[in-house]
Amino acid sequence: MKPPLARALVLDFGGVISRTLFETHNLTEQALGLPPCTLKWLGPFAPDTDPLWASMQREDISERDYWLTRSREVGRMLGEDWQAMETLVQRARGADPATVIRPEADRAIRMVDDAGFKLAILSNELDLFYGATFRHRLPILQRFVAIVDATHTGILKPDPRAYEDVLDRLGLAAEDCVFVDDQRRNIVGAAACSMRTVLFDVRNPRASYGEALRHFGLTFD
Repeated sequence: MKPPLARALVLDFGGVISRTLFETHNLTEQALGLPPCTLKWLGPFAPDTDPLWASMQREDISERDYWLTRSREVGRMLGEDWQAMETLVQRARGADPATVIRPEADRAIRMVDDAGFKLAILSNELDLFYGATFRHRLPILQRFVAIVDATHTGILKPDPRAYEDVLDRLGLAAEDCVFVDDQRRNIVGAAACSMRTVLFDVRNPRASYGEALRHFGLTFD
């Protein structure tokens, strides 16, 4: 017997809704006036060549530590002292936020919403990374009934309270919700709270969104 359809799709933002910074080095270089191919680190797209990323995956350092290091590195390239991890994201992506939204995300979000299901975001750093005004410049986010952001709550995934918060705001049981994240530890945390989960593969976003959509009886054409 097939399980009942899910009732809500809960998405991480960075990497799931937005393309990763690894995928948009060309846009970052253009925005900052850096020569093409200046930025070499590729994280999940070439983990063997990015020891710092591997260290984060082993949980030797946090995701925030990773991006603080990268932000400082890029700042030094520009002769500037960047002391905040969010400086890189805001300087690289401030001009046109829509260019970094995954087309697969845009389509899946519309499909889920149009079919009458709920949408929510559960992020560790949405406003912190992107700035408080960023999401207000993205019309697609108006489709979400809840945005839970640790920038404001101070509760980081995979703390169980983060998942409980989004479930409370949705007014749904954990089993009714599909959580999608590109970090395995966050998926493990959601599963421990009895949410359905999809580990998002940034190298194959279409397949990952396709897996999530099946919980709602939906498919990409």
